[in-house]
Amino acid sequence: MGARKGRVSNPDRTIERVEALIAERSLASVDNPVVLMVSGGSDSTALAYIGADLRNRGALGFVSMLHVNHKLRGEASDADAAFVESLAKALDIPLFACEIDMPALMREGGNMESVARRERYAAARDAVESTCRHLGVPADTGVVFTAHTADDRAENFYMRSIVGTGPGGLRAMKHASFVQGVDVRRPLLELSRDDLRSYVESLPTDRVATDAAGARWREDATNADTDRFRAFVRHEIVARAKDRNPRLLETLTRTMNLIADEDDLLEARANEVLLREAAPLGTSREEGFLIAPAAAEAETPLLRRLIYRTIALMLPSEERVDSVSIDACLDAFGRSGAVANIQNDIAVSYNKRGLRLEPMAAFRARRKK
Repeated sequence: MGARKGRVSNPDRTIERVEALIAERSLASVDNPVVLMVSGGSDSTALAYIGADLRNRGALGFVSMLHVNHKLRGEASDADAAFVESLAKALDIPLFACEIDMPALMREGGNMESVARRERYAAARDAVESTCRHLGVPADTGVVFTAHTADDRAENFYMRSIVGTGPGGLRAMKHASFVQGVDVRRPLLELSRDDLRSYVESLPTDRVATDAAGARWREDATNADTDRFRAFVRHEIVARAKDRNPRLLETLTRTMNLIADEDDLLEARANEVLLREAAPLGTSREEGFLIAPAAAEAETPLLRRLIYRTIALMLPSEERVDSVSIDACLDAFGRSGAVANIQNDIAVSYNKRGLRLEPMAAFRARRKK
């Protein structure tokens, strides 16, 4: 693992960049207990060092780490866990470590990446709640830092471009969002993977933890398997785009930030219409909503966003809103008697009171009366 030619990293400068982004985006303060999600790869290893430095500088308050062993790569997974444990000890950071038997879970069916993500964020939620309980502070003050980088954001941009998405999807990642009830912050989002690797490589030997082979981070061999969608995009698309434009990450980050600004504006307007024109059908959002006929007066992009937001409120956080579902709602708007089944369980119907979205079971029960 040699340093890349032409790249000279200044550790203090890297810390200053992250500290500035945290302040600019209000990602955390000394009042927020922070849980760092650390897999042992280069990006999350850098996050651990940066989190420790910011804590030591007084820019962050209490910092802990979380490592989730998905048991997918046998001895390599266990070696990852051992490396992260040594890293936590070297940095004097409390460590939450858990194991998830993903092979057993996958025998129950489901998409492996979705299931792993669900379990990982469930563990993160537990770590945040435990930390806040230990410190005697409200649970909603705790946040999770992930090591997503500008490279991850670019990869998401191309992945979503390939499979299709709305304008909001092309912002690729937010600096802060809620994932399965977890307050997630991404303080490395405007640094590249090369930036972070150079940073870790530049740290003095007496400061770093290494694995059994002397490496400063762990490499996951599956990241090179281009049969996997993200790896294909990383190696076959982003790498070639960088050959054409060496400043691709900077260019694409600027573009995605512009999209994000406009997306935030549209989201805010959609929320205003949602509060004004959409009424819940029960005490929980899963029971559905009634969107008043007046909402149809909104411009089509705004109405699409309103419908998207309404459907998203009814779904589990990890489930994606299909574009065909939005189109079905738009088609039903204003057509009395129109009925559609979206997302495999949500009934869409329209009458003079407006567009009604509710669980199919509730719709059928009403029709029987």
